[in-house]
Amino acid sequence: MKISKFTKGVAAIALVGASIALAACGGAKQTVKVGVLVADASGEEALGFKNYLQRYVAKEYNYEFVYSPAIASAEQAKSQAETFIGQNCKAIIDMADKNRGDLAKLCNDSKVYFAIGSGMMSDGDFAASKKLDYFVGQIGPDMQTEYETGLAMGKYYKEVKNVDNIGVYGAFIPNPMHLYRMAGLLTGLDDTYKGQSGQNIVFTVFGDDAQFDAANIAGDVEIDYCAGFDGEGAIFGTVGGIIAKGPDAFLSVGMTTTFFADMLDEAHVEYSDIDSFTTQNGNHMKTGSLKYLSGKYSSSLGPIFAAIKSAIDGKAIRNNGEAFSLSQGYWTAKSSAEFEKFQSADSVNNPIFNKTLLDTLVGASFDTFKAAVELDRTPQ
Repeated sequence: MKISKFTKGVAAIALVGASIALAACGGAKQTVKVGVLVADASGEEALGFKNYLQRYVAKEYNYEFVYSPAIASAEQAKSQAETFIGQNCKAIIDMADKNRGDLAKLCNDSKVYFAIGSGMMSDGDFAASKKLDYFVGQIGPDMQTEYETGLAMGKYYKEVKNVDNIGVYGAFIPNPMHLYRMAGLLTGLDDTYKGQSGQNIVFTVFGDDAQFDAANIAGDVEIDYCAGFDGEGAIFGTVGGIIAKGPDAFLSVGMTTTFFADMLDEAHVEYSDIDSFTTQNGNHMKTGSLKYLSGKYSSSLGPIFAAIKSAIDGKAIRNNGEAFSLSQGYWTAKSSAEFEKFQSADSVNNPIFNKTLLDTLVGASFDTFKAAVELDRTPQ
């Protein structure tokens, strides 16, 4: 039987229509959306993480990472999480550290995966949350690591730099990770330091109001201490007053490279920070007064993505059926050459946790995943 041109045309149209329908029903790969909660999107560390997720991971895995505005309260975190859920995000990565226990429960009730990519829950919140099916877990320096990182900085400036007078910036205290960094820093400067409670500092918070009293330091280092960031001019005035005294160094447990670097560079006051290995910080170390930096590398966020993808793919990584809690350490550079070595080891175009490595972690056993996360990847 001869087939007419009209019949052939109808058949072709039908074939195209069937192909479109097949794609709509799952033949085409759809983008997976993940919400990211951040306390500050302008900090060097936050920008490094954002570049890695949006410019590398998103392209390699067909994921979309939607960022929140700056989160300043638990109420804002909850509202933004609800917005992400309403936008059909399959998971939420929290780096804002506002009421994480409640966020984990909210996500669990909404059947949206929740993971912590920076900092850690309190022990009590983690214990109450770890059995939730949609709580993936947390990766970041634990409180002991935070303490020891501050301790190393304090000892370096006391024992190697032999400082007599310093300025100290407490960043976002009473944020727990900044509390422990500061506890280590002050103990490193003077191991007889006692908090407001009068007890020796080990891994405890100083006093009921979670603040520090630098006057309690019994050693011979004179300290001008300030904490917090009000977003206005008051803190700049306080830091400016400390700089005007001409201290031997200005030591910080976070965010100084974001807020005060230009002031310190201009005054030629040496400073340290706990931040990240970004281009801007590299410039401050090469041409400015930044002389000591402990930081995370940007792709250290890779494993928490791999865990989220595992869960979304139905191959969740669990620690005996519960959410995992794993610690990563910091790299510390004390010179521009060291900084450049660390920075070149992890870039957006060539990250340490690249697709090849991440693919080995997606759906991996917990032991395999744990070993990869905790491996010391400091460039030699």
